[in-house]
Amino acid sequence: MDKTSSITALKGVGEKTQCLYEKLHIRTVGELLAFYPRDYEVFAAPVEVAGAQPGEVCAVHAAVTGIPGEKKAGKLHILNVKISDASGSLMLTFYNMPFLKKALKKGGFYIFRGGVQSRGSARIMEQPRIFSMEEYRQLAGRLIPRYSLTKGLSDHMVQKCVRQAFTCCDFEPEYFPEEFMTKYGLISRRQALEEIHFPDDYDVLKNARKRLVFDEFFSFLFLMQKNKEFSERLENYYVIMETSDTVRFLERLPFPLTGAQDKVWAEIREDLAGPYCMNRLVQGDVGSGKTIVAVLALLTTAANGFQGALMAPTEVLAIQHFETVQTYIRKYGLIFRPVLLVGSMSVKEKREAYAMISSGEANLIIGTHALIQEKVQYRSLALVVTDEQHRFGVRQRELLAEKGEQPHILVMSATPIPRTLAIILYGDLHISVIDELPAQRLPIKNCVVNTSYRQKAYQFIIKEVEKGRQVYVICPQVEGESESGLSLENVVDYTEKLKSVLPSGIQVAYLHGKMRPADKKRIMEAFSAQTIDVLVSTTVIEVGINVPNATVMMVENAERFGLAQLHQLRGRVGRGEHQSYCIFVSGSEKEETMERLKILNRSNDGFFIASEDLRLRGPGELFGIRQSGDFSFRIGDIYTDASVLKQASEAVEELLKTDPELEHPEHAALRNYLAEESINSVDFRSI
Repeated sequence: MDKTSSITALKGVGEKTQCLYEKLHIRTVGELLAFYPRDYEVFAAPVEVAGAQPGEVCAVHAAVTGIPGEKKAGKLHILNVKISDASGSLMLTFYNMPFLKKALKKGGFYIFRGGVQSRGSARIMEQPRIFSMEEYRQLAGRLIPRYSLTKGLSDHMVQKCVRQAFTCCDFEPEYFPEEFMTKYGLISRRQALEEIHFPDDYDVLKNARKRLVFDEFFSFLFLMQKNKEFSERLENYYVIMETSDTVRFLERLPFPLTGAQDKVWAEIREDLAGPYCMNRLVQGDVGSGKTIVAVLALLTTAANGFQGALMAPTEVLAIQHFETVQTYIRKYGLIFRPVLLVGSMSVKEKREAYAMISSGEANLIIGTHALIQEKVQYRSLALVVTDEQHRFGVRQRELLAEKGEQPHILVMSATPIPRTLAIILYGDLHISVIDELPAQRLPIKNCVVNTSYRQKAYQFIIKEVEKGRQVYVICPQVEGESESGLSLENVVDYTEKLKSVLPSGIQVAYLHGKMRPADKKRIMEAFSAQTIDVLVSTTVIEVGINVPNATVMMVENAERFGLAQLHQLRGRVGRGEHQSYCIFVSGSEKEETMERLKILNRSNDGFFIASEDLRLRGPGELFGIRQSGDFSFRIGDIYTDASVLKQASEAVEELLKTDPELEHPEHAALRNYLAEESINSVDFRSI
């Protein structure tokens, strides 16, 4: 058995279990081994009752001092239990566990482990696990892996399969030379894979994770540098000169371009008319006006008689771009003949779109990754704009090259990245920055609060809806009980909660990534049409959704997100003429957590926030804060792992100097690994 073997080669994985693994995109043994734990349950020593802090998972050793009673709420049976030790008392709440009333003896000592929440002045531990002293002693100090699962699969089932894979699988030889591993402090790949799943302690986990993060960054940066070599050799086959069409469009816009937009537009014009193919990134904060710059580039391309394509990461965003362009055509008489191409279109609609593209009738093609599929044949594709994409990589360029000559590439990103990291990550692109917001945009008013503020927030939401405005509420998970032991807010239950506390005339709906594309599209269209007042969502809305009438963004469990991601979410409001507000609700009252979030109070500047995020998040922080953006690495995070990113960059630079084509015998295994990574790498990870 090797890593390409089917998951069914493992004992106990039948057809039913295979289907469950396929839902997680795990089909082979290798994919199972690369299915890293999302975090680890740590059985730390019990604390005193007084030391059980809200927002944390902990264990307490205490006596049952009272069972005040039980009640029913619909189908839910609720049992409250009071526990105490010399330092104080704590209330436990159990759901649908009525048998505990007899099982827990008054005066009996137990260890209770769970997440602590604050309710007013009281502290509650919800649905804790119960252990005897001996049971807990056996678990103490261990790191138990927890995976992002689907219903029907348990952590135990995954652990069992992973253990079996390590026993039976033939591993490939180590691909980094020994002196290289010594220089960068790396353990072997096989050891890292085994220890990321089954670490003995925190130091072992740290070393395993460093090796896997290093590999991920190294392969990414190596392929990116090869992309740079490829790009810099490309002559400009499509020389695109500015025409009167863009001048007229700029004259008719209700607002002039900002100084930053003007500068970036000049750089793009120079690239399009220059001797080499454009390969440029436009990095701009949310609301800085990147879309207008992209439209200018596409309009100039169309005016020169060529085709341009605008590629978005989601269908919702692609449709939104298409509708924006249609509005520009109506208002300003632009020469675009646009066509939309997305996966959910009918066979007939796609056939008609293909015909318009291949004949050249369409000079602007807007869509998702469907734009680079085999059936699409372009007449004269001269410019590709990718919006909020992870990467427009070598493989995508090759696919377009097969359809004709090499087009110019313009990558748009609203993810602010500190300059020190941007130079490493975007080394294959020329970088333009739009660092100025249009004068007409009102700054968003922010507040960071704890959960006791919730009722006031609901009253504020009611007032905004009564004014005719709309609201986003963000939750960290889709549905069900939190896997972390903390009671994190989830989209499905929170929607029901809002329906019960808000007036019946306020329309509340939810949106999350697990919904069918047609349902997501329907909900977003209803929100855009203002038939939904409050949209409860996961971070699926963080990229590019444009509803100018939305004025409130409320983020629950804000402590679970990175600052850069919270700033991205905040960018969904403040897009219209009305004052907008952002409410960050923290489930943790730890001083350092609140201080981190208050950075968002002090600034609306994404680049400042990204720098602060980098400064505050140290290498000791392995898991727990979600981050996102253009670089959706499987295990690495450009903020937490900034030092590893810099090491990987140095290693790639050194290797390219000494053996750029990896021809030396000691690099044969590395050459094979990178070739495989190049084939398997997914550039459009957010699709």
